[in-house]
Amino acid sequence: MLLIEKKIDNLKVYVFDNRKDMGKEAARKAAGIINDAILRKGEANVIFAAAPSQSDLLEALLNENIDWTKVNAFQQDEYLGLDPSHPACFGNFLRHYIYDKVPLKSVHFLFCEPEEAEAKCEEYAELLRKFPPDLIFLGVGENGHIAFNDPQVADFDDPKDVKIVELDQVCRNQQVNDGCFESIDQVPTHALTLTLSRIMKVPQAITVVPAPLKARAVARALNGEISEECPASILRRHVSAELYLDRDSAREAFNL
Repeated sequence: MLLIEKKIDNLKVYVFDNRKDMGKEAARKAAGIINDAILRKGEANVIFAAAPSQSDLLEALLNENIDWTKVNAFQQDEYLGLDPSHPACFGNFLRHYIYDKVPLKSVHFLFCEPEEAEAKCEEYAELLRKFPPDLIFLGVGENGHIAFNDPQVADFDDPKDVKIVELDQVCRNQQVNDGCFESIDQVPTHALTLTLSRIMKVPQAITVVPAPLKARAVARALNGEISEECPASILRRHVSAELYLDRDSAREAFNL
């Protein structure tokens, strides 16, 4: 059930009673964007987010009527220095939830060895120029990050499209809170990520943020200053972004 529909600056915000309804509605909107791109140009280029917050969306997306044979799939971030077989690798997360369940036209992984990271950033940036994205899925971190743009590395005017970043303590703790790792010592310290400037160039953005641990970050993003101190606040300037929340994640922003 939809509880709140509101526009904050350019950002359309939808609050649902529970995360299942949130995921279904976000998937319905995403399917429309993907199908429109296929109709216009014969294929759709989609950047996926990999996190437990995306599970409801991805599960609902599988039930939508989409010709996946015409969809090229991309990642927005990936750990550096993690064993490629580790289930927390974002490529593996996406395999589990969607890549192995639909017949995608192509899949472009961001994983690489640490010594290959700089070259991988350039290679992936070139791929995104070759296949201009139509849609990006996003989450919001407990520190307000989108992708792996934590506050200390966030740059609204980043000259790069993809870069290497050091993850902050809040971000790494979140990976433990999400159940992806047993302890912070297991969480990688560095990652590759699409930059904020590259994310903002994607014409459509669907951001899905459930759960009470995200409530403070959501409130800062919606009600605070637009600043790199809360990177997700930049979504309020996006040309066409929508934010889907459940009651728990919206409670501080809307006094629920």
